[in-house]
Amino acid sequence: MLHDEAMENITSFLPQIKIFESLPAEIIREIEQLVTRSNTYKLSKNAILQTPGNERNGLFFVIAGKLRLYKINSAGKQHTVCILSEGGMFGEVETFSLGTGGTYVETMEDSIVFSIPSEQFEPLLGKYSELSLRFLSEISNRLQEQDELVEKLVFWDLRGKVLYFLNRLSKKFGIEENGYQKIDIPLTHQELANMIGATREAVSLTIQDLSNEGIIITSRRMVMIDVEKAMKELA
Repeated sequence: MLHDEAMENITSFLPQIKIFESLPAEIIREIEQLVTRSNTYKLSKNAILQTPGNERNGLFFVIAGKLRLYKINSAGKQHTVCILSEGGMFGEVETFSLGTGGTYVETMEDSIVFSIPSEQFEPLLGKYSELSLRFLSEISNRLQEQDELVEKLVFWDLRGKVLYFLNRLSKKFGIEENGYQKIDIPLTHQELANMIGATREAVSLTIQDLSNEGIIITSRRMVMIDVEKAMKELA
């Protein structure tokens, strides 16, 4: 159970969640009232929050940590759908779906997540059109990202897929360091292989080639990418 101070930190963080940014104080206050100890979870690394066929009801928001959403095909190979960090969200309500049904949701590090049950969030969507429009925009953006992702997976070779995913991760988690973007999540060759549906061995060879060419720098569980060089090749 979270202490009162931790609960206060969660409610103060709400306006910083992208979909809630700049919403009227009246809406934020109503959402704050839905944050309770019973629907707030403090999770350790590698905890499974959702499995296919056992989807959670409502919307889930990441307050701290990182979550990985992935699917497993008939051959048992994992494919990462997305990675959520602070301010990210997933879930389903009757009116909107964020496309996370049928996925596994697993923490990549110690995390704090809170949820709002569908029956509590639906009335807010009906009451505040501005909030509904935010969700429509979020769904549209996710569909565009998924369309682009499918296109890259279908038409690009392995080298292109690796560069695309590293560049995509750098936009979301990048920290500039010595002319490179350091991807601020622990990333092994196997985890990158899971993201693009390839074998670890093939990805390791591609990573080595890119490293030899100075496009990326790698060390244990860390990748840095020269975005300018990567974008030039991807153009």
